[in-house]
Amino acid sequence: MTNNIKKNPFYNDIRQILQTARAKAYSAVNTAMVETYWLVGKRIFEEEQDGKKRAEYGQELIKKLSVELQSEFGKGFSVANLKNFRQFYLAHVAFQGLI
Repeated sequence: MTNNIKKNPFYNDIRQILQTARAKAYSAVNTAMVETYWLVGKRIFEEEQDGKKRAEYGQELIKKLSVELQSEFGKGFSVANLKNFRQFYLAHVAFQGLI
């Protein structure tokens, strides 16, 4: 081995293996989060609709949900984010022609 390991093909092979694994992990996490946000948005929509064609306005559902989720999972579940999750779901199903 040379004195400077960074110039060694062995080091570069290991480095490439680690970079590839890291990229795969990031991609898997990103995919899981997108699916999670879509499912949360779907569930919010279903609860708001409660089997009706149109949701009743003025419900405190998202506010209450936000408080509970933030206390357990952190600030990523603000009212604005939950509304975004719902909108993400609605945009997807509208694009698919499902609603």
